[in-house]
Amino acid sequence: MSREQATTADGDTVYIDREEAERGSVDVFHPVYCGAEGTERWGYYCNACGGFDNAMDTMGRIVCNGCSNIRKPDEWDAAHE
Repeated sequence: MSREQATTADGDTVYIDREEAERGSVDVFHPVYCGAEGTERWGYYCNACGGFDNAMDTMGRIVCNGCSNIRKPDEWDAAHE
C-alpha cells in the first residue's frame, strides 16, 4: 500500500492514505499518518479544500476548519442536541 507524502503548514512530513476515506458533506476525508508504514495516525486530510486543519470530537464528527466539509458522528444521540 502506498501513501502520498505531504507537508503540513508547520513543516511536518505526513502521509495521506488515498485508499481509505470517510464520507463528508462536501467531499471525503482521508486518514493521515506520521510515517509511510501507517502505524501512527496523525489526523485527517480534507479532500474538499486540500487542508489538514480539522478537528474530531468524541463522537467521531470531523469538522474541517478551512471549509464547510463535515463528517457526521459514528453514533448519534438526540439528547446531545
